[in-house]
Amino acid sequence: MGVFRASGSRTALGASAAALIVAVSALAGCASGEREKTGSPAPAAVRLPPRGAGFDYQIGGAYPPPAGVRIVSRDRSDSPAGGLYNICYVNAFQAQPAERSSWPADLLLRDARGRVVIDEDWDEPLLDIRTPDKRKRVAQRVNRWIDGCADKGFDAVEPDNYDSYTRSHRLLDAADATAFMALLSRHAHARHLAVAQKNTAELAGRRGRAGLDFAVAEECGQYDECEVYAKAFDDRVVDIEYTDGGLRAARARWGDRLSIVRRDRDVSVPGRATYVRKVR
Repeated sequence: MGVFRASGSRTALGASAAALIVAVSALAGCASGEREKTGSPAPAAVRLPPRGAGFDYQIGGAYPPPAGVRIVSRDRSDSPAGGLYNICYVNAFQAQPAERSSWPADLLLRDARGRVVIDEDWDEPLLDIRTPDKRKRVAQRVNRWIDGCADKGFDAVEPDNYDSYTRSHRLLDAADATAFMALLSRHAHARHLAVAQKNTAELAGRRGRAGLDFAVAEECGQYDECEVYAKAFDDRVVDIEYTDGGLRAARARWGDRLSIVRRDRDVSVPGRATYVRKVR
């Protein structure tokens, strides 16, 4: 699932005093039957988001965080919010329409007829991560964006479209996604960034192999998935609901444990007719 993603980069900075500092080990694990040697970097200190803290999802455009917010997610093209825990949004598994031409043609996933495989909901080509070599080449590009997040002072990175393999017409699988995420996580941890699992509840059990530290979930209340993320990530979960019913469902069971916000599907900025933000 996804929400509106502005073209270009996205970024943010900050550090919550209540956030926990942990040591994150290097990643090794790739999927069944396949091992990619990603090296063994020294453990890097990363800052995890506080549990159950006020949250705002601003990937459609930055604006002053409302009162009570301690965690904010912003696009890599934006700057961090001072004094908060900042998550940097990166579209890691798909190419945004405006950036399609900047990708080498052989790194766009193609079917047997040579046609580019598109996520029709967002008109985004899927990236080809089927082989270790292609994963490495795609990661080299995405890691430059992750470097930009680190340089701006973000605390964490949110690589979106982890679940793109489910839209690949079986050209990609969960093993490919996990192996690619492990490459991104290794690099992000070396830059002292925590890494969020974005959606993809079915892969929560692979969080260790993928090197993931917390979860950014869309509509886990609406689809009764919050427990999956809460168990896998020890309640370090930020949840975005897009309906009032989803917000009620999430808060009824998880309101005192997870960070939950209701946003509009376009993730609009205040002043626009579509803007919605609720916490209750």
